[in-house]
Amino acid sequence: MNAKRDNHDDPEDKGSDHVIPSPGMFARIRAYFLTGVLVSAPLAITFGLAWWFIEFVDSKVIPLIPAHYNPESYLPVGYEDYGIPGFGLLVIIVFITVVGWFTTNFAGRALIKLYERILGRIPAVRSIYGAVKQILETVLANQSNAFRQAVLLEYPRRGMWAIGFITGETTGEVQNLTEDKVINIFLPTTPNPTSGFLLFVPRRDVVILDMTVEEAIKMVMSGGIVTPPDRRPEAERNQPKVAAKIYEDVDTLREKENVPILISRDIPARTESADPKAKDDKAPEDA
Repeated sequence: MNAKRDNHDDPEDKGSDHVIPSPGMFARIRAYFLTGVLVSAPLAITFGLAWWFIEFVDSKVIPLIPAHYNPESYLPVGYEDYGIPGFGLLVIIVFITVVGWFTTNFAGRALIKLYERILGRIPAVRSIYGAVKQILETVLANQSNAFRQAVLLEYPRRGMWAIGFITGETTGEVQNLTEDKVINIFLPTTPNPTSGFLLFVPRRDVVILDMTVEEAIKMVMSGGIVTPPDRRPEAERNQPKVAAKIYEDVDTLREKENVPILISRDIPARTESADPKAKDDKAPEDA
C-alpha cells in the first residue's frame, strides 16, 4: 500500500529559503557615491597634477621670453591674464630637442667636451655632474636593461619576500670578490620607490617576475593594495617555483675567526684535526 504523500509544506523547508532583502534607498545612494569617487578621483588627481606642472613650467619659462617673441603679448585686451596654457612647456620641449640635435654634430660635440673639461676642474661640481650624467646615461640608454625587469627575492631574511628591480650585471671588485655570479638589485621602499637599497644578489636566488616594471612599481607604492593579475598559464600558476630555504648545516665564523664567509659546521672540525700544532699552541693558553 502506497503511503499518501503529504502536500503540506515542511516548516524546515520554509526556513531554508532565505529571502535576500533589497537594499534601501540610503544603501543605494552610498554605493553610487563610492562608485563615483572611484571613477572621478583618479581623473581629478591626474588632471590637477598635470595642470599644476604646466602652470609651474609656464611661470618659470614665459618670463624669460622677450616680449616681441611672446605670443601672449599679442592677445586681445582682457585675455592677457589668462595667457596660453602649456606654451612654456612647449618651449622647453623644443629647446631640449634642439640641444639634442646640436650635440650630434661636430661643433656640438666639441662644445660638450669643452664645458665638461671646465666642469671637471671644479671640485664640488665635477662629482655631482659626473654622477648625474652616469645615472641618466644608464637609465635612458636604449641598450640598457636598467629597471626593465621586476624580480622576487628573499629579504630581509629567509622566508620573507620582497620585490626588487634589476639595474645591471655586477662587475669590478664586488663581482671578483664573490664566487657566485651576482647581479645588481634595487630594492625600493614603500610608499616612496625613489629611495631604497642596493643589493648584490646571486642570480640563482632571484626569481624573474612576469609582471611589468610599471605594475611592480604600482604594487610597491600602494603597499600591496594594487596587485596586478597573474597572466601566466593556469598550469604555471598552480605550480609554485620558490619556497623558504633553511640552511641548518651552515655556520658563520665572522665573530669567532673574523672570516667573512659562510662555511659548513664540519669544516672547523676537519681543520683542527689537520693542524695539530695549532691545537697544541692553544693548550698552554687555556691552562
